[in-house]
Amino acid sequence: MAWKIAQSSLIRDLYIAPGNGGTGQFGENINVDVDDFKAIKKVVLEKNIKMVVVGPEVPLVKGIVDFFEKDKQLNSIWIIGPNQFSAQLEGSKKFAKEFMQRHGIPTAKYQSFDHTQIKEAQAFIDSIKKTIVIKADGLASGKGVLIIDDHAKAKEEVKKMLSGKSFGDAGKTVVIEEFLKGIECSAFIVTDGKSYKVLPEAKDYKRVGEGDTGLNTGGMGAVSPVAFCTPEFLDKIETQVIIPTMKGLQADGMLYKGFIFFGIMKVGNEPFVIEYNCRLGDPETEVILPRLKTDLLSLLEGVATDTLGEYDIHIDEKFATTVMLVSEGYPGTFEKGKEIKGVEEIKDSLIFHAGTKLSGKEQKLLTNGGRVMAITSMALRSEDATYLSNRNAAAVRYSGKYFRKDIGEDLLKFTVK
Repeated sequence: MAWKIAQSSLIRDLYIAPGNGGTGQFGENINVDVDDFKAIKKVVLEKNIKMVVVGPEVPLVKGIVDFFEKDKQLNSIWIIGPNQFSAQLEGSKKFAKEFMQRHGIPTAKYQSFDHTQIKEAQAFIDSIKKTIVIKADGLASGKGVLIIDDHAKAKEEVKKMLSGKSFGDAGKTVVIEEFLKGIECSAFIVTDGKSYKVLPEAKDYKRVGEGDTGLNTGGMGAVSPVAFCTPEFLDKIETQVIIPTMKGLQADGMLYKGFIFFGIMKVGNEPFVIEYNCRLGDPETEVILPRLKTDLLSLLEGVATDTLGEYDIHIDEKFATTVMLVSEGYPGTFEKGKEIKGVEEIKDSLIFHAGTKLSGKEQKLLTNGGRVMAITSMALRSEDATYLSNRNAAAVRYSGKYFRKDIGEDLLKFTVK
């Protein structure tokens, strides 16, 4: 987002909090915690900031938009993101499911249970014939979803979740739903609460291992556009999901300015909503924003001033593939502080830093997280974009580096739209 906003002719100064080893190329990194609203207020006032763009979900769910609106020194500053009530679309799976049910948005059949209803939850598992999906109600960093074929194991897992042993407070309410068999993609809009603009669709890859095997992660790569998302299917997403969601937000009096992510399962040729996010997804953002030709900051100004409907949006027709380099052991335990080399050797690709930092007088680039950096490439053919990303991912060197080499390969069997 810093990379894209920095390209705007409207920008004067850009600050990134807390930033990483790459964001300093596009603005000034400010070392504040995204949950420390008072520290953010201090920075905003000191730097005379006009617009705040909230990237991650946690501050939105904790109410940073409400904090700004209630503060006399901050309430004239534009902040991009939904308020705390609306951010429950991501912050509470139960809230999101009830919203979808209320507004006729297609989703899997479900029931929700709290920590006092362990036996009822286990009984409901018995009523599901095959695969069971169990979701922690609260935020769990993209890892609070279990897909289980064995009923006895599912009962044990739901007991652990509801007792707080698996995901802490996030799992003390769960949503249990039927498994939808299909293929997954992600849709996105930016909205001022009244009008909206559709951003490019994407498909991300959650499993750590090639062939979609192993543990779920925050995302190992992504592609855009998505070959099976035909114009007909994208139209169905808009008419059956996006428009009813917008009408639902307005009917429920939900103040929503910002991005909405729709996790979509294509079942047959019909879209079903798996989840909402109240932000752009990661690593989908790394293929969406490179395809966005329109000035992102001008769109966000339209969001802030309720004039988004007056703006046009232009999308690059090229294919984009991003490959995520991760630390050895991710998504489990991993070590930080490994020196990264070879970045200067990368050609014909974009480098988006994630878990990196600059250290010491020499400003050495070190690993600082499970997902280290994403390598994004664009080309007229999806195979060429993937080849470029894989070639450049191989050029980066650090101890324990791992990346999936099969991102996007599963889509080659589809006729490109």
